[in-house]
Amino acid sequence: MKNTALITGASSGIGLELARVHASKGGDLVLVARSKDRLDEIKNELESAHKISVCNIRKDLSLPHSAQEVYDEISRREISIECLINNAGFGDYGFFADGDSERILQMISLNITALTHLTRLYLRDMIERGEGKIMNVASLAAFQPGPLMAVYYASKAYVLSLSEAIANEARDRGVTITALCPGPTASGFWDVNSLEKNKMIKGKKLPTSKEVAAYGYAAMMKGKDVAIHGFANRFIVFIERFFPKHLIVKIVRKIQEVD
Repeated sequence: MKNTALITGASSGIGLELARVHASKGGDLVLVARSKDRLDEIKNELESAHKISVCNIRKDLSLPHSAQEVYDEISRREISIECLINNAGFGDYGFFADGDSERILQMISLNITALTHLTRLYLRDMIERGEGKIMNVASLAAFQPGPLMAVYYASKAYVLSLSEAIANEARDRGVTITALCPGPTASGFWDVNSLEKNKMIKGKKLPTSKEVAAYGYAAMMKGKDVAIHGFANRFIVFIERFFPKHLIVKIVRKIQEVD
């Protein structure tokens, strides 16, 4: 396989669109998601449209040892990964104290643990080769605490912080790490997480997954450390630094509340 990208959470939304972008550039793919049928559909689509090779791995990355199992399977197939895109993740809504403990731990396992493990495994390989690219999908949520989605916001803050730190460590070793930070996106995330009435998205025209994926892929190829999609989102991140944290948290709480 040539110029191969490993993409997690590749069955829909931004992950799927990132797969389409990479395939359109002539690159092969390893796609990881939970739905075998959906992965098979995508494999057929991309191989037919772009004459590239797609390897599918059905895996629930929220389960213990799943990241290592993905790495081991790819190694057994003797596939070299030139580009790792950690896109898989999910959120939940409600008061932290009232949340389901199992779901919270699954979120941490997927959004943080699996991402960290895959990043470390492939970063070592890339450093050994002296080249490679990693993109971790964070969020605009990474830049402030998020009442009513506390664990999701915190998990994305971790992704951003980790990515920026290792981007610095790897810069002189031939590997770039990019944190993609989209704002609310028409990706299916909000429907899946039952947040359709959230004030952040209600009545608003959201950017598409395709738009965010194209922006993120270009930023990754340029080796950009942090890529915030959309001028409005970049302005929000800039202006937040001039306000006290307690006020920012109150504003986020107000925005997060549903009608």
